[in-house]
Amino acid sequence: CGSGLSGDYISSEGHYWIGMDISPAMLDVAVEREVEGDLLLADVGHGIPFRPGMFDGCISISAVQWLCNADKKSHSPPKRLYRFFSTLYTALAQGSRAVLQLYPENSEQLELITSQAMRAGFTGGMVVDYPNSAKAKKFFLCLFVGASGTLPKGLGTECADGEETHHAKFTNERTRFRNAKGKSVKKSRDWILEKKERRRRQGKEVRADTKYTGRKRRPRF
Repeated sequence: CGSGLSGDYISSEGHYWIGMDISPAMLDVAVEREVEGDLLLADVGHGIPFRPGMFDGCISISAVQWLCNADKKSHSPPKRLYRFFSTLYTALAQGSRAVLQLYPENSEQLELITSQAMRAGFTGGMVVDYPNSAKAKKFFLCLFVGASGTLPKGLGTECADGEETHHAKFTNERTRFRNAKGKSVKKSRDWILEKKERRRRQGKEVRADTKYTGRKRRPRF
């Protein structure tokens, strides 16, 4: 729950909440801010310590991916993830949902997180906002307890031909404009074209592309 910023929104919507965090410093900030939720110092890798069916829902922001790290010799990422998901499944009421926003490092990490969630009994899947953006892309693991619900549509998922993308794709290959040897990224033609296309999607006025776009100019003396 960090400093409770998301909890403020939950409270404004008329809900009660309990927040967990492994950082005492973050919880101290939440206490100073006098958030309305109850706070608990805990490591979610040790499990969710609440009685069965206690909660109607769960949200998490940029936290689950840290369970993939082995900070101690005793830490096993698959076991910690399963412990988290299995106890979360128990703590949630039937028909409830959990939405976990995360930043996976690669496809293997994403597969590990998703598989442990499904192993614990959840149904659902991954929703990606702005899958073609380097900065705005966000991953949401949307989980259901009991009957599987309908996954929400990710923002910015409409393709040029009207189709929609539903799956996250990872690749170890860099795009060409980021792999130019000896060239500055910001001076490459591909980087300029990508930036102009991004601005067009934002509705901004951009000059038309020509054969001179991104060309190298001789220095003036």
